[in-house]
Amino acid sequence: MENPFKKILHNHEVPEILKKKVLNDVAMIKLTIDLADLFVVKYPNTIGDLLGGGFSKTKKTN
Repeated sequence: MENPFKKILHNHEVPEILKKKVLNDVAMIKLTIDLADLFVVKYPNTIGDLLGGGFSKTKKTN
C-alpha cells in the first residue's frame, strides 16, 4: 500500500485561503470543546457547590 503523504509536493506553498479555513475550523473545534466543558463539567459542579451550601463532600470525624 502506497503512502499518500509521500506524494505531497514540498516545493509548493499552500494557498492563504486554505490556511485560513483550516485555522478557523480548528478554532471552532476548540471553542466547541471549551463550551462543552463549561456546560457539562464546570457549570453542574458550580451549581452543586452552591446548592450544597458550600460544605465539603467528605465527612470529618473527630
